[in-house]
Amino acid sequence: MATSSEASPKRTPFYDIHEKLGAKLIDFGGFMMPVQYSGIKKEHTAVRESVGVFDVSHMGEIMFEGPNALAAIQYLTVNDVTKLVPGKAQYSAMCYEDGGIVDDLLVYMLAEEQYMLVVNASNKDKDLQWMISNNPHKAIITDKSDDMCLLAVQGPKSVELLQHLTDTDMAAIKFYTFDTGKLAGFSEVILSATGYTGEKGFELYFDKNVAGPEAVWNAIFEAGEKSGIEVLPAGLGARDTLRLEMGFALYGNDITKETNTLEAGLGWITKFEKGEFIGKETLLKVKETGIKRRLVGILADSKRDIPRNGYRILDDAGNEIGFVTSGTQSVTEVKGIGMGYVDVAFKEPGTAIFVEIRGKATPATVVKPPFITK
Repeated sequence: MATSSEASPKRTPFYDIHEKLGAKLIDFGGFMMPVQYSGIKKEHTAVRESVGVFDVSHMGEIMFEGPNALAAIQYLTVNDVTKLVPGKAQYSAMCYEDGGIVDDLLVYMLAEEQYMLVVNASNKDKDLQWMISNNPHKAIITDKSDDMCLLAVQGPKSVELLQHLTDTDMAAIKFYTFDTGKLAGFSEVILSATGYTGEKGFELYFDKNVAGPEAVWNAIFEAGEKSGIEVLPAGLGARDTLRLEMGFALYGNDITKETNTLEAGLGWITKFEKGEFIGKETLLKVKETGIKRRLVGILADSKRDIPRNGYRILDDAGNEIGFVTSGTQSVTEVKGIGMGYVDVAFKEPGTAIFVEIRGKATPATVVKPPFITK
């Protein structure tokens, strides 16, 4: 029997569409996913200026239900779930007892005693087992990932575009809130004002057994054609450059089981006053003693120099003070940008540092993201 690591990559319900469009497909998170269609820069620009559509159905959706669902999620995650009401979502994270990050995730309160947790694709099976193993409150936990489709419709014209397909007032759905309504003739679609691009946009969740995946995809692009709104399919490449311009962390690069929420700049979602949660004791000690390193934004002094994952960060004497976790050339403003961990003494914006690129110490500056002017 093949192990999970040897198994063939899964396909999302939109796989045939990606193939027809000539997308470059790779194995990502255990799924065959599109990296790009017409080109990363073109897709990136479409999201910044009009609309881009991402298939992110590889993400995991895990339901928590029952009278103890709230208590179970409170114990598993660092943010305060009691702040949610039906129709609101929350960014959060799960930690190990040693403070290391299990995963970052979204928590949706669908109704009283009903929540949906959205986790990273590559972590889904691990996360699910972690949740089941740490469920003393006996919440009902159900993995809905295989049935759920997820499209991210992102860009400044996304409200206008989607309004052609629904009677729900899309402009009334504010950031990190959602509504459930009809879209493209299909009911029970979650219309969520969330995303990973820094632009106005929505994430559309629907059960593939209730709404036709290809019909929804086609309706979005047909609405663009009829309304004169440019809509491009976008892949993982543009998703990465867009999130990096905003300084959004990526699990596996900027946050891992070796990092904690405080040094990763996620202290704002770590609510110590809410009660017990896994990792709280360790994180409290970290808070009391002070972090030793900090995730920061990195801006190369020269547009030609690009920080890359794994590159060493140096001080002016050539001493290693950290490492780069993510990097690219900003498509929007054409400059080398990145994120990385530095010794806490170098964390302040404006601090001069050096990134070792091809054996040469190249000048850079610590900055506070986002890297582009919005």
